Amino acid sequence: QVQLVESGGGLVQAGGSLRLSCAASGLDFPLYGMVWFRQAPGKERDLVADISWTGGSTYYADSVKGRFTISRDNAKRTTYLQMSSLKPEDTAVYYCAALRWGTGSGRSAADYWGQGTQVTVSS
Repeated sequence: QVQLVESGGGLVQAGGSLRLSCAASGLDFPLYGMVWFRQAPGKERDLVADISWTGGSTYYADSVKGRFTISRDNAKRTTYLQMSSLKPEDTAVYYCAALRWGTGSGRSAADYWGQGTQVTVSS
């Protein structure tokens, strides 16, 4: 059974930082591109950042470029999203997802999803 478990969300002031983690089990992690999405209340789910299965390619939405960094640690079967210079508009539920052979090109697709973690940025 595949599980993606996000952690690290919480409440932070504008300008602050958070690091989200996504621990994977039940899948051959090195073969999967890993993707972070987010969904704000009343809005669609949007892709935030994407890293290829090799780790050699990344993609960021324009809204987070230069502020967020996605990474992966295959030995720990974990992907991370380091978020800095947070803004109130970054407030959302953040979801981790896995896409087999994902290329880190920003393709909005996933084979498996986590349950999400809430990030709230106060002004």
